[in-house]
Order: sequence, then C-alpha cells, then structure tokens
Amino acid sequence: MPITRRSLLATGLAAASAAASGRFRPALAAEASVGVVATTGMIADAARQIGGDRVEVRALMGPGVDPHSYRQTRTDILAMTRADIVLWHGLYLEAQMEAFLTELGGKRRVVAVAEQLPREALIHHDSYADKFDPHVWMDPGLWSGVVAAVRDALVDLRPESADFFGANAEAHLAEVAALDEYVATITASIAPDRRVLVTAHDAFKYFGAANDFEVMGIQGISTESEAGLSRIAELVDVLVERDIGAVFVESSVSDRNVRALIEGAAARGHEVSIGGQLYSDAMGPEGSYEGTYLGMIDHNATLIARALGGDAPERGMQGLLAAGT
Repeated sequence: MPITRRSLLATGLAAASAAASGRFRPALAAEASVGVVATTGMIADAARQIGGDRVEVRALMGPGVDPHSYRQTRTDILAMTRADIVLWHGLYLEAQMEAFLTELGGKRRVVAVAEQLPREALIHHDSYADKFDPHVWMDPGLWSGVVAAVRDALVDLRPESADFFGANAEAHLAEVAALDEYVATITASIAPDRRVLVTAHDAFKYFGAANDFEVMGIQGISTESEAGLSRIAELVDVLVERDIGAVFVESSVSDRNVRALIEGAAARGHEVSIGGQLYSDAMGPEGSYEGTYLGMIDHNATLIARALGGDAPERGMQGLLAAGT
C-alpha cells in the first residue's frame, strides 16, 4: 500500500477513535436528523428516499465519478467519522476504499448494503473466483434488496422512526417495481437479434441477465482493467459480422476505446454510431431527474431501447427525461 494511502488510513482511524470519544461527534439532539454518509449517489438516493426529512445525506462520489478508482480524501474521512452511519456498497466496488471502510467499521457504524444480497442472486466476477460483479443497481428488481438493506440500517440506528422509514421504503420500492416493469416492457420491444449491448466497460451484465441481452464491455467489470488491442479487434469483428450499428459511451468512463471501436469498424466498411451516453457507475447531474436512481435507470433503458430499434417514449417512463435522450 502506498505511503499516501497508509497515512490516510492512519489519519482516518485516529479520527474515528476521536469520534468515538466524542471530539468529532455532531451536536445533534435526539430528534434531530440522522447524519448519513454514502459512498455512491445511488445509495445516497435510497437513503434520502427512505429517510426523508429525518436524515441529512452526503454522497462522497458525485456525477461522473468512477467508484472503482476513487480514494477517500481527508474531507471524506472527516465526514465519515462525524456521521451517525456510513453506507457503502461493497462487493469490491469501492476497491481503493475497502481497507479504510473495513477498519472504520470497527470504530463506527458502517454498513455494506449490497453485501446483504443473497449470493445466489449475484454474478460471479470474471477474473476473481471469490468476488462478484458489483453493478447490481442495473437490475431494479435486485436493487430493491439494497433499498431494503438501507431501510434496515436506518431502522436499526433509529428504531423510534421505524414506521416512518418503513412507509417511505414501501413507497419507494413500489416506484422501483414500476421502473422494473417499464424496463422489461420497452426492452422486450427490441428484436431479439438486436439485443446486443456494447459499452465502455462491463457494467451492464445484470441489466442483460434481467432483460435477455448479450452484453459486451471493452474493459472488464472494473475500469481499472485494461482494454488491449486484441480485445478491441475482437469486438470490431463482432460489430462487423453481426451488423451491430450502435455502441454506447458511459458518463464515468473515457470514450477513447469506444471511438477506437467505431474507427476499426469504419476501416472495414461498417458504419457504427454512438447510441448515446449511459450512466453506469454514477448518476446524472445533481438536481436533475437523471440524478436520481429512477431517472438514471429510466434514461439508460429508454436510450438503449430507442437506439436499438425498440419502442420507448422519448421522454421516458414518466415524461421526465431531458429532451434528446
């Protein structure tokens, strides 16, 4: 571990110890909001939906941030040691933060919410036998289990608000279920032979498994993996031989490799266009519909369906997507 990471970890643990003794403890009355720090925007959104005005939520990773490579800053460490609870994803998504979060869990209330999902529902990592694909939010039906884990974590922290958190969670889970049905409906309208999704990295396997898509990422499950020339050449062959006309870029991953695919196909006389930008590891702009979990997945599914010849409304499930999706 580099010295800079070791020093950050030491700083964080010292801060956590101080927090436990009260020096960093927020001055909150019993009825005041619960201080929540969430690593990703998707988890933060679930906490806000469930906690309502009884929580104050901070997301460490905003729009366009790649969680695979994100490292905690000193400001992050201070926020986590001051929080009443830290919610992180787990499943090796926050790979660079895992050591810190595991150690912090010995001092503070820290919950890896995606780790609560049953192992039989998860997709095994393609490179590590003992790890799983962390991108579970791509399947709303599976994500509902994470929402339930967030609810349980908040209820465990504030049992006096169990009814409030439970009612909010039930309402949000109904929204997630409606989203799941919408995604299934519009993706089913795509011809079976066109259900091939080519993206910058392998973040859409759960989407593919739930909606009968073949998914191909240029990079692997983690953006830390490298895409070699052989992988790009292999995918160019697929694009040409199967007459695939659209590939997708991602908001949190460089489009360099996707454009190399397009150029490689063009060199062989096959035209491929960019079907649009998907939200893979981070949600859309803060304050926008796409900056919520519902909006993120609505955007992705609607864009994919329309780009691959399916039948989907231009403005999405509720007519709330930004024009031009």
